[in-house]
Amino acid sequence: MPPEKIDSLADDVKPLVLELLRQNSGLTARVDELLAQNKALLARIADLEAGHGKPPKTPDNSSLPPSHGQKGNVAEPTRAKKARKGRPGVARALAENPDATRDIYAERCTCGAALAEAGQELARAWDHVDLPPIKPITTRLNLFRSTCPCCKARVTAQPPADMPEGSPFGPGIKAAVAYLHGCQMVGFKRLTELCEGLFGLTLSQGAISNMLARMGQPFGAAAQQIAATVRSSEVIASDETSARVKGKTHWQWTFGCTTAIYHVIAPTRGKCVPTDFLAGARPKVWLSDRLPAQCTHADAHQFCLAHLIRDAQYAIDHGDTLFAPQFKAFLKMPARSGADGPISPTARLQRIGAALTANWIVCWTSSPPMSRAATCVPPSR
Repeated sequence: MPPEKIDSLADDVKPLVLELLRQNSGLTARVDELLAQNKALLARIADLEAGHGKPPKTPDNSSLPPSHGQKGNVAEPTRAKKARKGRPGVARALAENPDATRDIYAERCTCGAALAEAGQELARAWDHVDLPPIKPITTRLNLFRSTCPCCKARVTAQPPADMPEGSPFGPGIKAAVAYLHGCQMVGFKRLTELCEGLFGLTLSQGAISNMLARMGQPFGAAAQQIAATVRSSEVIASDETSARVKGKTHWQWTFGCTTAIYHVIAPTRGKCVPTDFLAGARPKVWLSDRLPAQCTHADAHQFCLAHLIRDAQYAIDHGDTLFAPQFKAFLKMPARSGADGPISPTARLQRIGAALTANWIVCWTSSPPMSRAATCVPPSR
């Protein structure tokens, strides 16, 4: 039996016992650590097993972007393809209003005889399209002054309205710089090289920065007009997606109607963004996905059909062969049907409601509980 007290041990045994006790304490802590790690791994395995069997998320059945989709390998052809039937070739259509026309007449025959222009018929015609040499046009403005013969005041001429004093760059250069930087995402350094190589125009990065800064006020006024147009619409559609701004996650919001689309980048994905945009206005219908921040902004709300079609596709990939395919067909049903004219929402529901109901009853009465659960459509968000 072990001794009740260490002091009762012999002096030569006591250090050995103390060392063993220290090692036992360390082993106990290591065992506790391994038990905690084993518990975490068991929970991880349970999560993976719970998700086993679910269909993979693709751009067609989830919110994954199209760039994340994988294309399958093209199978090798088992036999030679049949030769395609010949058909008339298609060439570029001739311009309706060419800037210039050159008539080229035959001058001499191969035998050396001269040919008159009168009576010659058109044999072939084509358009030759090219760009003229692009170079900036520099206009020197000299303002003169004179002395008034009456009051002896010195009077200086006023500059023309289309060429004010200050920045030397005209509206054509400003428009090109704004388009290349804002729409084509050309950076300042590459933009200076592009202007030099393509236009023969020397620009510094500072000049580009000042140019864009001065254009902020007219662009801001136009943006406010677009926002007012969308805000006053009876039907507004919205959506948002993430974006990186100066190393931080922001969100790009779009609010659109039939005639205009307003775009804003905000540091939040919250409800405050559409609320601030509406500024007290309340449309009749709001169209968006099921993100709570985009709901309850109008008298009625229409869920985005593209998101619902994706959810139906996810249920189909999960094994639902009854309800989800009919639901997807209902969502993709066109608003017009040939000579029948426009189809009201009520008529669309009546047209497919019987098929949906019959298939749902069959699914519910004949399928086991696990198959019935597979018909539930998961949320998009």
